[in-house]
Amino acid sequence: MSLIQLLNIWPNAPLLSAFFWITVGVVLLYLARTPAHRAIYSLSRVIHNGLRLLSQSTLLAAERIRLRNKEVLFSLGKETTERVIEREYQRVEDVIKRDLSSFPMLQRTMADQVASLDEDYQKSSELPPPAPPWVDAITSLGKMSSKDASVAAILDQIHKTINGQHKGVMDEYRRISSDRHSTLHKMMPLWRKLSESVDKAAKRFSGLNERAQVIDNRMQEYQQIQAGSVKAERMLTSSAATQFFIAGFVLMIAFGGAVINFNLIALPMSEMVGGGSYIGAFKTSDVAALVIILVELAMGLYMMESMRITRLFPVIGQMDDRTRRRMIWITFTILLIMAGVESSLAFMRDRLAADMHALRQSLADVEVMAAANNWIPTVGQMVMGFILPFALAFVAIPLESFVHASRTVMGGLFSGFLGGLAFTFRLFGNIAQYSGEFFVNLYDLTIFPSLWIERLVIEKRRPVSESEETDTQRMAEETS
Repeated sequence: MSLIQLLNIWPNAPLLSAFFWITVGVVLLYLARTPAHRAIYSLSRVIHNGLRLLSQSTLLAAERIRLRNKEVLFSLGKETTERVIEREYQRVEDVIKRDLSSFPMLQRTMADQVASLDEDYQKSSELPPPAPPWVDAITSLGKMSSKDASVAAILDQIHKTINGQHKGVMDEYRRISSDRHSTLHKMMPLWRKLSESVDKAAKRFSGLNERAQVIDNRMQEYQQIQAGSVKAERMLTSSAATQFFIAGFVLMIAFGGAVINFNLIALPMSEMVGGGSYIGAFKTSDVAALVIILVELAMGLYMMESMRITRLFPVIGQMDDRTRRRMIWITFTILLIMAGVESSLAFMRDRLAADMHALRQSLADVEVMAAANNWIPTVGQMVMGFILPFALAFVAIPLESFVHASRTVMGGLFSGFLGGLAFTFRLFGNIAQYSGEFFVNLYDLTIFPSLWIERLVIEKRRPVSESEETDTQRMAEETS
């Protein structure tokens, strides 16, 4: 017997059977109304509280990540600012050692030369001394006429002697003045040189002033970072995002260069290690070419670390100067050897391509034509094979910026993702809470006939109860 036949109490009246079972269901649901409401409310509260706790936990995790990201951001900003300030101080020290170490001697020399020039100028500007009073007296005596021929001859001789002495003194004075002027004229180049030295010293001092201004600005940024201000956080976040995108773009360019380098040496490597051997699913020649490129990248990274341009490996930066210099020369030598090997492989690739082209033409019964200037692509490939390893060595610089910036950017994105996830959890928790109200109302809507009958019974019993309460209150008042 099927379920439909079992439920069909009156076979000739299926609607009556359905009405009977609906009535029984409504009565049963009405009797289970209070436990059902409690079950629905309990389930909605459990879901709501669970999602709310999950939302709070997610928000706490996002806050911890944000604080950790902030610590890392300020730490990197502090380290970068310290390096910039250190370099500025090193530049100031170099300027002082190179340009201003001889300034006291230059100042003393300039002072002596200026004093000497001033003294010579003062001497050259003196006027001829006036003639003594007795010269005028003797001149007057010489002009006097005397009848005595011997007296006249003596006076005339005195006059001539005085004039000759005066002329000699003036000629000597003019000669000395001319010598002094010539000396001043000869010292003009020295004067100009001293003037240029003063101008250069002034420019150096102005350069030091600019450096000091830069150091002051950096120190203000360092103080803001040390204090953990909001302005410094925004500035460092913006800087990290900018470095992330710029370094990522440069790394994409480097990846393109690595692909070109790989294609340049993959074909000749098949002649060296065998084109038919495989390592797993990859050709041995491709793996060997990739290993060469990776070794070049590693050597470039080690060289940059040894030169203290990057700081990805603190162990290398902490080496003594002698060991670092040795490591620089070793890595540079390996890079140079690798560049020479790639240049040779590029030449070999060009020869192989030419031989394969000639073989195809010979198999096709086509006359092989000698191309003019066929050495140009060969030289170009050799130059590319020699330059690309050194170009890939500088990938360490954008790689360091990308690693440091990605920590901040990815941390911020993950923190934002957790915040959105917490909002989603809270939203679904509220939906679960109001869904309980919805299902309770839906449950009551299902059993609305029994609820309607219950309401009618309550309304009928209400006047009787109210009259009984009124009689009781009246009897209590009469008794009192």
